Amino acid sequence: MAYMLPHLRSGWDVDQAILSEQERVVVIRFGSDKNKVCMQMDEVLFKIAEKIKNFAVLFLVDIGEVPDFNTMYELYDPCTTMFFYRNKHMMIDLGTGNNNKINWALNDTQEMIDIIETVFKGGRKGRGLVNSPKDYSTKYKY
Repeated sequence: MAYMLPHLRSGWDVDQAILSEQERVVVIRFGSDKNKVCMQMDEVLFKIAEKIKNFAVLFLVDIGEVPDFNTMYELYDPCTTMFFYRNKHMMIDLGTGNNNKINWALNDTQEMIDIIETVFKGGRKGRGLVNSPKDYSTKYKY
């Protein structure tokens, strides 16, 4: 489903996407379109794209094509999803210890919608860190 979602092809494009959106959450999936985990996440993102268009916008970035952010955002996992609101990186406490990003594929569309909605509501209130509606500390083994 990666071909159905907008791709950002350069570091400048990523910066502009984050800077230009003032009213919605910018959700960026960093990874590779050919990676199985990213394919699962892309499918979930594609399914929810229409439902969240009023409060979030989705983009995909291939970390092989655009390596500019790999060190800055510590993009070492095969698939990483990050959130930005009004040019600010939004952190989310998922119970995993890593509050900067989601580094696995969610399989439930409603869970992803809930997370994005939580980030949006927290961002509107001026918060930089929000609590996830669900605790993922025991669901995924690290």
